[in-house]
Amino acid sequence: MGHTKLKQFFLLIIDILLLILSLRIALTLRFLDIPSAVVWQNHLKFFIPIFVLWILIFYINSLYDFRKIINQNKLIEQSTKGIAVAFVISIIFFYIFPDANMSPKTILLIFTISFYLLFLIWRLLFLMINKKYLPSINIAIIGYNEIILKIIQTIKKNKQLGYTIKFIQTEKNNVLVDIAEQYDLMIIDDVNQLSRAIKEYKINILILEKDVSEMKELQKTLFNLLPTGISYYNLTKFYEEISGQIPIEILNKGWFLENLNLASKRNFERIKRLYDLVLATLLLLLTLPFWPLIILIIKLGSRGPIIFKQVRVGKNGQHFNFYKFRSMREENNNREITEKHDKRVTPFGQFMRKTRIDELPQLINVLKGDMAFVGPRPERPEIIKELSKNIPFYGIRNLIKPGITGWDQISGEYHSASINDTYKKLQYDLYYLKNRSVYFDLSIILKTIKTALSREGV
Repeated sequence: MGHTKLKQFFLLIIDILLLILSLRIALTLRFLDIPSAVVWQNHLKFFIPIFVLWILIFYINSLYDFRKIINQNKLIEQSTKGIAVAFVISIIFFYIFPDANMSPKTILLIFTISFYLLFLIWRLLFLMINKKYLPSINIAIIGYNEIILKIIQTIKKNKQLGYTIKFIQTEKNNVLVDIAEQYDLMIIDDVNQLSRAIKEYKINILILEKDVSEMKELQKTLFNLLPTGISYYNLTKFYEEISGQIPIEILNKGWFLENLNLASKRNFERIKRLYDLVLATLLLLLTLPFWPLIILIIKLGSRGPIIFKQVRVGKNGQHFNFYKFRSMREENNNREITEKHDKRVTPFGQFMRKTRIDELPQLINVLKGDMAFVGPRPERPEIIKELSKNIPFYGIRNLIKPGITGWDQISGEYHSASINDTYKKLQYDLYYLKNRSVYFDLSIILKTIKTALSREGV
């Protein structure tokens, strides 16, 4: 388990314990006595779904994302929002299931206040300990390239990840010296000093620019360091872990052969198709009553068809008709790629894009099997043809079905269809392609819900 995931798991366990403790406090204060086994069991069975619900809301609200809760004000804001939403939904839950045989309003209120106070104290304490007292993981890097620079920038920007770069072992040059000064790094240009420096600076992780088989002059030194318990990381693997992206710059066909074994994902694809069908059917049934109102507003807002239909590229390069509620004006629309703050987007279209309402007709694409809930965004054939000329391995993203949402869409960055932005998008798509799983899909879907509810879409 990675360093960050271990801390996230630790947070989760303590949060669950605090939920249980808060319920005991609520029952004790409500009845002014320690709850009996019967009272405890009777209440616990109804609160277990509440616990699950609250944890999901915390997750959606980024309370387990160290990149989002790096200061006290942000932590308090996110915690307050999350617990307020969880409280309201919990009230609804108890009114849906009135057979709980208890007075949920009073107990739930005491439970919420108790948990809120305990949760804030615990999380603020953890934030302080994480910043000041938890030992950082010391890193040394052998070699230098553009990906290593990205790693340095990511670690320096996200101190909450818990990594400290002690030195880089490589030959000096003017550019590297400037970078070392900028990021307060030490350069060791004498390979003979490597073993001593690793021991002196208590290095935990060694990141290798190249495969160890290509580093003949270092093999003996690295072999002799095995007793120290140091961990060796491939550059691509480490960058992937801290960024959620695959660095295209250093990939070759061998990487794809090693990491994208489609046969190993066959069972996952069957399960994915099953929950795609269930989710699409449920969402379609739940949202259909609102479609007439959406259609009316679109029709009154501007001239043109209700449904925007366009040919897109799906799995293995197959073309299909892609559906969305129309969010742009038809007048003077040259069908160019949409840009941020595009003036062709209608006011209601802007709202639909931010809340993802415009994508509801894609549920039909999911039911037909053209798309999945989670996957790379489908592109137009002419765009793919152009991008494939300029971006290496771009066509690889079409090995799986495109999705309504995806790892790139919840990254928090706006990515247009330009070459530079598409280059970034592909790094997210490749990460998803390699790591896709039921858990990963659920994570993306939950974060998409948060994006839609907070209207952070573009």
